[in-house]
Order: sequence, then C-alpha cells, then structure tokens
Amino acid sequence: MKALVLSAGYGERLRPLTNTIPKPLIEVGGRPLIHYALLMLRRAGIIEVAINLHHLAGPIKESLGDGSALGLRITYSYEQTLAGTGGPLVILRDYFGGERFVMLNCDTIIGLDLAEVIGFHQERRALATFVLRDGHDRDAYSRIECGPDSRIQRMRLLKGRVRGVFEDYPPKLDDRIAANLTSYMYCGVMVAEAEVLAAVRRPPPFSLMSGLFAPMLTQGAALYGYIHEGFFRTVDDLEGYNELRMEFSASAPPLAYLPRGR
Repeated sequence: MKALVLSAGYGERLRPLTNTIPKPLIEVGGRPLIHYALLMLRRAGIIEVAINLHHLAGPIKESLGDGSALGLRITYSYEQTLAGTGGPLVILRDYFGGERFVMLNCDTIIGLDLAEVIGFHQERRALATFVLRDGHDRDAYSRIECGPDSRIQRMRLLKGRVRGVFEDYPPKLDDRIAANLTSYMYCGVMVAEAEVLAAVRRPPPFSLMSGLFAPMLTQGAALYGYIHEGFFRTVDDLEGYNELRMEFSASAPPLAYLPRGR
C-alpha cells in the first residue's frame, strides 16, 4: 500500500511565516510538522509515500530527501499549477498502481492507529473510509453525517467558506434516515480503494470532497466514517500555531508513532 501526503499549499493563513518556510516544515514539538504524518504512516507499515509540492518545493525536498532517514521511500510530485485536494489523484494514478491507498494532510497531528483504520475499512468493504471526529463549531466546517452503522449518508459541504452555509449531497434525504444521523468533521486522513482512482473523470484542479466523493455518495457509494476520539490538532493560522507550540512545550502528547524519548 502507498500513501499521499498533501503538501503543496501556500499556507496563506500562516503568513508571514510561510513566505519563507513551507507549511510542512514549520516546527512543532522539535520536528517539522509533516513528520507527524510520515511517522504515522511508517508505524502502519506504509513506507512508499508520495508528497505533492508547489510552494517552496525546494526546501521540502532538501529537508526530507529520499525519506530514508525516516525509514520511508519518498516520491515527489511537483505541480506547476496547484491541483486542488483532489487533482493529485489524477496526477498520481499510475503511482498508486491500482491498489488501495491512504491520503493525509500535512498539517494535522493526530493520535491515530492507522493500521486499525485500515482494518475497519477492510471489514466494511468500503470504497473509502474517512477519519472523523466531533466538531464543536458545527458552522465552521463541512459536516460529514453518519448513520448508526458508520456508513456516511450525507455530506453538508461549506459553500465558499461561509459559516453555516452548506450544499448537501445528496440534496434530499429520507426523513427517517436523517433523524438518525450524527454529524462529524473530517480529520484529514482517508483510506480508499483503487476504484476511486478509476472513477476520476475530470482534470485538475478540483476538490476531493465536492469534486469527487460527494457526487459519488449521491450515487450510493459505500463511504464510511471511522470516529476518532483521541488527540487531534490541525495548524490553521498563526494564533493556533503559536498555541500548539506552547502546548507541546508544556506537555507533549504521547503519540505512539514517535521515536521513544522524543
């Protein structure tokens, strides 16, 4: 199995820091932010990793090299024009070679047993499984709604990042089904089957959710949510980043995939 770590963005809400340092390389807990995603993959036995690049690509390649220092084999995919969150799946279709794959965001630190998520995905014979968590500010993020069996029944996607304004997939849902749904937010970790790659029919750029999975859900695709209740932090803006650094400095979370003593 191979993985993709999304790393091409500008990190605009972290400026001016990200004018000179790419977001994947900003420091948290004494290591580059992207190390958390990479080390979690390694602990799950996934060592073939693609990283898409655009903004300040050179420093990322210089820092990570071929991945051997982390026990990985890294392939870089440079995007002349940003391909969105879904477009890299088109660009890297041949790289994944018709096999199940994992996709992660570079800006998330999560206390997750990825091997357990993959097992969950396999047991349910899912087309794709998304790691989800309870979202406290339900108007600030897109909502992924699951039934009691963990199958995703509806995606309520934010329109233009406007708080509380959503576009629903499917647009209509039986009231009896809707009454039993629980709403979550996406954690930036996904497991998917190769059939997802075969289903992509549009060129980049496009969004992973609105451009690919939401339409698939409307057509009845078997998408599932793995509910994560442990440690989760994502680096969104400068204020949140500084708070996270202080948190790690005061008491770093016990993440099982980090080397001992670090």
